[in-house]
Amino acid sequence: MIKKFALLAGALTLVGCQSSPPLDAVEVNLLGSWHIEQVMDRPVIDYSPAKLVFEEGNKLLGNNSCNNFFGSFELQGHQLLLTPSGTTRKACVDALMDQEARVADALPKVRKLADDQGKLRLLDSEGQVLLILSRL
Repeated sequence: MIKKFALLAGALTLVGCQSSPPLDAVEVNLLGSWHIEQVMDRPVIDYSPAKLVFEEGNKLLGNNSCNNFFGSFELQGHQLLLTPSGTTRKACVDALMDQEARVADALPKVRKLADDQGKLRLLDSEGQVLLILSRL
């Protein structure tokens, strides 16, 4: 009887230790439009059009803050590679142009992603947050 009780208690303890899957085990639905909220530790300018759009066929579109761009992306698990390949070339106010330069600098450095309670964090190879996105 004591052995049965010990086995039952052990089984319940193991079941009780189960929790939600670790962050790396959660699959992120990347497809769709994402507003860029933060670039390299700085929030974006209010009402900024900065966004990323992930489309089927690994197509990447977006707005760097002033200009539109296009390219591609590769996603394997939580490894993410962004490859911008073309952009429009119009001029905007200095603040947007500065923000655009930071977005353009950050995109090719992205190597990983993490879903953090509805926010998508794009990280470099060292795990530093480059961009924080929210779904549109």
